[in-house]
Amino acid sequence: MRIGVLGVPLDLGASRRGTDMGPSAIRYAQLQDILAQTGHTVHEFGNLSVPVAGQGETKGPLRYLDEIVAVCDALARATTAMMDEGCFPLILGGDHSLALGTLAAVCRRYPEVGLLWLDAHGDFNTPETSPSGNIHGMPLAVAVGRGEPALVGLGGYRPKVPESHVVIVGARDLDGIERTALRESAVTIFTMKEIDELGIAAVMRQALGITTDGGRRPFHLSLDLDVVDPVYAPGVGTPVEGGLSFREAHLAMELIGQTCALVSAEIVEVNPILDQANRTGRLAAGLAASALGKRIL
Repeated sequence: MRIGVLGVPLDLGASRRGTDMGPSAIRYAQLQDILAQTGHTVHEFGNLSVPVAGQGETKGPLRYLDEIVAVCDALARATTAMMDEGCFPLILGGDHSLALGTLAAVCRRYPEVGLLWLDAHGDFNTPETSPSGNIHGMPLAVAVGRGEPALVGLGGYRPKVPESHVVIVGARDLDGIERTALRESAVTIFTMKEIDELGIAAVMRQALGITTDGGRRPFHLSLDLDVVDPVYAPGVGTPVEGGLSFREAHLAMELIGQTCALVSAEIVEVNPILDQANRTGRLAAGLAASALGKRIL
């Protein structure tokens, strides 16, 4: 496979600085070499230009709204260009608000695409429900057509993906109103409770069956490293205890790779400021390789 790697050094969508260094941390963990050893051809597309936090913040209930819209518009164009060149888009973040740009391109290219969202959080807030105004807590709601019109309308169409095509895996930290919204939506959600009860393999097989409609449609992976327990991934933007183990995370990715239906992916919320000897960056690179076909034997 031809894999296009693009960094989005974005931390405007979060309260805590540092995820802008995530793309560098993942690359420093030898991502390109690992993917090449798996048999892929890697094309490096560099980083998008992203404004620095603190310079001209948008005034309003959503922090850095105009700046994030501009970055995501640019990301949508860059992702489309990569796909036009025959590349699988692998986007390195950066905070999770960048998913809006990736999805604006991918869902236009694949109108029936499924969406697999691995995350400790629901990211299903809207301006009315968000306790912080941070856009990285909203991208999944935006993707299904809920929330701020400037975000929902990215790419010129809405919604990006039907709720019934979306599965969240690994959730364990949901805001009160967000929890109600998810219950009332058509989104499927497997919390850590289901993973504890059923095991990660059974949960992932169910999740992949839904996102791919039994193998009949492609899907996009949105991987927030905070889905992994901070024991294994300490360097993330919003760590939450009780997540996936190292091997559970790799098994989840290996099962994704076995589907042969993955058409694009983003890896987000790596924060080197909070990391220990780039453990989280190295894990992110390894998980990307597992999702793209790397096997133990």
